[in-house]
Amino acid sequence: MANIRVGFGYDVHQLKEGQEFWLGGIKIIHNKGAVGHSDADVLIHVICDALLGAANLRDIGYHFSDTDPQFKGIDSKVLLKEVMDLLKKENYEVGNLDCTVCLQQPKLNPLVPEMKNCLAQVMGVEASQISIKATTTEKLGFVGREEGVSAYCVALITRLEE
Repeated sequence: MANIRVGFGYDVHQLKEGQEFWLGGIKIIHNKGAVGHSDADVLIHVICDALLGAANLRDIGYHFSDTDPQFKGIDSKVLLKEVMDLLKKENYEVGNLDCTVCLQQPKLNPLVPEMKNCLAQVMGVEASQISIKATTTEKLGFVGREEGVSAYCVALITRLEE
């Protein structure tokens, strides 16, 4: 019998003018970008947290501390690859991911296929295993005021029988 596990991730990053905006492993052209210790890719961060949580391997901050200088400005795709290596070491494989990004501007739907393909390549899975949805908050709250971006992810993983 397969060991099926589910994990959940949530993250928020402030948006600031003049910052690069990385989301889902790709650079988004926008007048604002996310602020963080790494490249602040909120979507990759929630995927990492969901996968780590599903495998009971703590969270992204435990493995890649935002006080550790070696992770300053790091490409979050590197972190995701390391998370995938941790899962593989524990004999887990990804079933699917379901992600939602909350962002007022810019519109993300045209970029979803590129993000899915990028993430799938990093993770070594099929793009069809990754769902990315985008929503606004109807101009309410910090997302609606374009002060920040948030994201959620649910991950399903299975432990392979030996």
